[in-house]
Amino acid sequence: MKKLTKLFLALSFALSVTTSAFAVVAVSWGGAYTESQKLGYGDPTAKKLGISIDWVDYSGGLSEIKAQKEAGKITWDIIDVFAMDTINGCDEGLFVEFDFDKDFPAAPDGTPASEDFFAPMPSKCAVGNILYSWNFAYNTENVKGEPKTIQDFFNTKKFPGKRAIYNGALTNLEIALAADGVKPGKGGANIYETLESDGGVDRALAKLKALCTDPKGGCVFWSAGAQPPELLVSGEVVMATGWNGRFFNAEIGEGAPIKQVWDAQGLDYEYFVLVKGGPNEADAKKALSMMTNTEMLAGSAKYIAYAPWRKSSLKVIEKNEPWYKDGKTNMLPQMPTAPANTKNYFLVDPIYWADNGTELGEKWEAFKAGL
Repeated sequence: MKKLTKLFLALSFALSVTTSAFAVVAVSWGGAYTESQKLGYGDPTAKKLGISIDWVDYSGGLSEIKAQKEAGKITWDIIDVFAMDTINGCDEGLFVEFDFDKDFPAAPDGTPASEDFFAPMPSKCAVGNILYSWNFAYNTENVKGEPKTIQDFFNTKKFPGKRAIYNGALTNLEIALAADGVKPGKGGANIYETLESDGGVDRALAKLKALCTDPKGGCVFWSAGAQPPELLVSGEVVMATGWNGRFFNAEIGEGAPIKQVWDAQGLDYEYFVLVKGGPNEADAKKALSMMTNTEMLAGSAKYIAYAPWRKSSLKVIEKNEPWYKDGKTNMLPQMPTAPANTKNYFLVDPIYWADNGTELGEKWEAFKAGL
């Protein structure tokens, strides 16, 4: 009997060790972004829950998780995805649907999670983690005066010199309309209504053409996120659109003479999804709930200048400034969702771009060919 008892205990221990050895697998984009996720809320969550969370890089899209499902060998639990992937994956049954106020904790003041989110989720399978900005910046050593508005970006008489803009229609059409007098409206509704109206896209392209063909201006097209700050520092351009995190790293991390402007910024976003039937679905759900609470999301902003999805996280940052990892930089002014930075903005509309992206891509190439 004693031998059986010892054998049972040994088997139980072995089983517990084997079970706990399975780590929750979180999939993201790599680099400084994944590092901010791991250090900001991944590792603290793993420690609090007594589990392991392994971070894996991927290149986006749904093809890999679809292949895992078809092969009957799902190895991922949590994935960082774009808005349209949450919609498509949810429709195809790849991801778990959430009851936001049940599955995610309220803010510290009791505000339900769904009301604490900066914006509504694109699907029932998505929970937001960060928002980043398509804004513009200028070289303070090469620009006389202080550009403050999106109109200034297009004003080559007041601020002569070349501009760097993204090599694609995405966000260029929106900022062109904002510079041409279209008030974004709530979340950018007016901009997308204009783009969908007759002549709306042509109006935006005409505004961009005027900038790119202006003898006092001109356009340099960028495609990699590192290029805008590099073009500014080299002096090849005096202003550039880009991603706020890249501008922040150049300015704060490298001491570059760069200043950001938030007027008419385009807010873009990243979401987490929970894989249905993942190897550790129960632990992954607990981890996801904790990683996206107020304090944890604020933690990622210690390492990168992207805004946490929860409004209450900004209060944590503000209360504990200087929040950045260097111990001296205040992060609230660097957050795309800070009140001072969201006086005039638009939310990049994933559905509009999913429906029109191919056609607009062709128009963009024709636009460039005509310069």
